[in-house]
Amino acid sequence: MADMAAADVLTPQRIVEQLDRYVVGQPAAKRALAIALRNRYRRRQLPEEMAGEIMPKNMIMIGPTGVGKTELARRLAKLAGAPFLKTDATKFTEVGYVGRDVDSIIRDLMELAVNMVHEAKTAEVQERAQALAEERIITALLTKRQLPAASPPSDAEARAPSDASDADAAASNELVPAAASEGQASSISKREQARIRRRRRAISAALSASRLEEQLIEIETDSDESFPPVFEFMSGMTPEEVTENIQEIMSQVTQSRRRAKQVSVKEARRILTAEEANKLVDWDGVVETATRGVEEDGIVFIDEIDKIARVGHEANVDVSGEGVQRDLLPVVEGSTVMTRYGPVKTDHMLFIAAGAFYNAKPNDLIPELQGRFPLRVELSPLTEADFLRILREPENALTRQYQALLSVEQVTLQFSDDGLEEIAHVAVLANERHENIGARRLNTVMERVLEELSFAAADHAGESIVVDRPYVAARLDDLLKDQDLGKYIL
Repeated sequence: MADMAAADVLTPQRIVEQLDRYVVGQPAAKRALAIALRNRYRRRQLPEEMAGEIMPKNMIMIGPTGVGKTELARRLAKLAGAPFLKTDATKFTEVGYVGRDVDSIIRDLMELAVNMVHEAKTAEVQERAQALAEERIITALLTKRQLPAASPPSDAEARAPSDASDADAAASNELVPAAASEGQASSISKREQARIRRRRRAISAALSASRLEEQLIEIETDSDESFPPVFEFMSGMTPEEVTENIQEIMSQVTQSRRRAKQVSVKEARRILTAEEANKLVDWDGVVETATRGVEEDGIVFIDEIDKIARVGHEANVDVSGEGVQRDLLPVVEGSTVMTRYGPVKTDHMLFIAAGAFYNAKPNDLIPELQGRFPLRVELSPLTEADFLRILREPENALTRQYQALLSVEQVTLQFSDDGLEEIAHVAVLANERHENIGARRLNTVMERVLEELSFAAADHAGESIVVDRPYVAARLDDLLKDQDLGKYIL
């Protein structure tokens, strides 16, 4: 979840700077998003009564495809450490029809948040879980060979000092039931216990040196369920179905879910570490933290909002149209949605809608939904200069990605300025002649330019390849002469 201890550092200016690292241009959208994120921090500093009255400023991003709408929202959520869900408005149907209802947005977001928190909590106890798993592996390796039944200790053995620690003694005593009956346990000599402790230390040293990774052992594990069984609420459930669901959960809780399996030490370490980590993690705390994170920091990005608008205010009988808009109203405005982890309030979630609005306008949405998205931000189409910046500036630029990929094959890839200019020019030309898909066109152009090199990269190990204008032109000239670029560049 969001680390509000560091939130005071994320001023709107700083947020815009961080977004500039990955998205070129669109200053208006970045400013609006930065203010929305900063307002969350500001609201937390207010008295509870006032904070409860301040609602998030939901917004609609208006702009053609491929200009960075989704990437901006995704980067904002990552920057804030907030639960984030991207969905399309066209996925949903009006309540009463077969299909996904809008409440599933919140249920999906809650699932993501629970996974986020569970992974974070698991990482916190990972070191302890690994130590516990190691102990279980050592015990399993020791018990592979049955210990002999011991005779009563002699007086000398009874007086023999032990240099083992209390922890080693306790660990060796755990092996007694696997080696002898309860009546024999009391007769195991101190010398035998010392031998077990020495073997335990020897096995521990061998494990630390990774000398037993492929040895097979038998371990007892829980079933493959990662999380405890929880109640899953579905809209429209009858009281009888609710009762059956609860009864099924109770039966799962009471049933023994332990089973034995034979695996390698390496695999056992993975399985047992995950199992011990799950035991150490407080499940109730995970759900509570996830719920609080979703309610206070959740960000929902609803794409293709223009596809469910009433074009020209004509009657729309599509069950994914006006009915979905009306179902979205309470979720966006603030309501309580039942999830498998309990009720979740949507009052302070940030909803960001987006659409190209080629055939519709934001005013074609029903007035009530327009009111739930009071802010509108227009994103401008990308120019050839923007394409050139996209190839050069972002930290995850395509040029850097291809350089990293080919470095695996010991190929050094360099892009000259004129080579990047030619790639940007071809991308813009393709968008003009065919469907404008924005910056996504750069992916197809770059792949076409580097297709031959990527295929035969192993044959060029140790070489340095410069992608300049002649290099690009040699691979794209035949396409530029053909007006139907869409035949080659999708």
